[in-house]
Amino acid sequence: MIFYQAGVTRVVVGLRHPLKHLRGKAIQLLRHQGIQVDVVGEDLQSKLFKEALGSCLIVNAPLLYRAAFHVPFSVLKYAMTADGKIAASTGHASWVSGKASRGRVFELRGRSDAIIVGGNTVRLDNPRLTARHVKGGHVPVRIVMSQSFNLPEEANLWNVHDAYTIVATQRGARRDLQKKLAMKGVEVVEFEMLNPRDVMSYCYDRGYLSVLWECGGTLAASAISARVIHKVYAFFAPKIIGGVNAPTPVGELGMKQMTQAIDLIDVSYEQVDRDMLMSGFLQPIPDLSPVIPSVDEIPSVDPEVSPYETNIISFYKTWDTFGAFANFSPHPISLPDENGDCFTWPTVEHYYQAHKFVSVDNPQARDIVQEIKQARSPEEAARIGRTRQRELPELVRSDWESTKIDVMYKAIKCKFSTHPHLTEMLLSTAGSVLVEASPHDLFWGGGREGEGLNYLGRLLMQLRSEILGTVQTTGKIEEST
Repeated sequence: MIFYQAGVTRVVVGLRHPLKHLRGKAIQLLRHQGIQVDVVGEDLQSKLFKEALGSCLIVNAPLLYRAAFHVPFSVLKYAMTADGKIAASTGHASWVSGKASRGRVFELRGRSDAIIVGGNTVRLDNPRLTARHVKGGHVPVRIVMSQSFNLPEEANLWNVHDAYTIVATQRGARRDLQKKLAMKGVEVVEFEMLNPRDVMSYCYDRGYLSVLWECGGTLAASAISARVIHKVYAFFAPKIIGGVNAPTPVGELGMKQMTQAIDLIDVSYEQVDRDMLMSGFLQPIPDLSPVIPSVDEIPSVDPEVSPYETNIISFYKTWDTFGAFANFSPHPISLPDENGDCFTWPTVEHYYQAHKFVSVDNPQARDIVQEIKQARSPEEAARIGRTRQRELPELVRSDWESTKIDVMYKAIKCKFSTHPHLTEMLLSTAGSVLVEASPHDLFWGGGREGEGLNYLGRLLMQLRSEILGTVQTTGKIEEST
């Protein structure tokens, strides 16, 4: 009713949501309130609005590619000289582009969920791959792809204080070094056959929306051949380095004639100080309009895949059909803080991470609690809590391992009692097994192959049983305490 009370009489929607279980409800609600709703490309089809639709597609490209291809939206970024080199013959590459262009790269990193490089980049450049312009906000995960695990024992990427690092490798490669990196907090993920397609599938399962590739030519060629690169950002620097053996941005693609070259789509050019930035798509932005429902057809869930066809319901990211079950979902809860005062925690994850350090008689522990309380997102709260727990284990409450399940359950009960529509959603899953589908959290989640303990799913099913018992006894849903 807010729009109607504010005097809004018309709303123009640029694009329907590409995930069908999230599509159409707001439009239906507004139309039921008597507000005119026009959708670009459906109700509005003039030349001007077709151009507007194109802009909407570009802005939403990451979500559209993910929805259509079940892989994250992948961008290949590189900087090269006027003669097409990304480094000197020696491998030295600092710096090809200017300071302004490097600033744009930090912006690209800040919009990405993960940054991918190969083993050569780690060995030759020893990069940090941080979004240094971001202060306390979103920090992308750094992923190193190395088939042989031929990596140095010491590298900037192994410092996970400010950013998380994953090494993707072949199963069984250098287990001794794997253990050493794991001790530093680096996550190692093994694949039967390491390749860009499987790594992107893994990133999709982890819920990543956008991935930035900052790799060398060999890995870039492999990713392009696997058709997992969707867009290119190429920075051209006005300098010449020469060198027969100097590396180029993209390695061998097997093309013998210029007619086989890949033509970029929707190409744009921008002057960045002395450099030139060219960007373009390798694949057309997916057109999901054929599956967009009509005005009168507004499904509450995906009509093609019913969650009730199986007795297992998975959830992970908040945009999943049952994503509101996740502890990262944006549902505030009011529970006592470290001083016993009622505090509104932005998410369950904020509450959970802070309580690793609550009641510890140490000023630094109290500072960590405040830092987590002020975190701008559940992802940031999780990063702070996990990093401090790993680096400063002496500040974690001594009973944490035996208490953490109770802490999580208290927060979950508060969340569902505070937001009644979540309780209705939980009860709608009666008879189904709930699985938190995190591929990397083997305690709260189910793991990649079902090897996880799935304690979050278990707690939700326990809460569901308690609520159902109350309903059967009293005939009504009562608030949990």
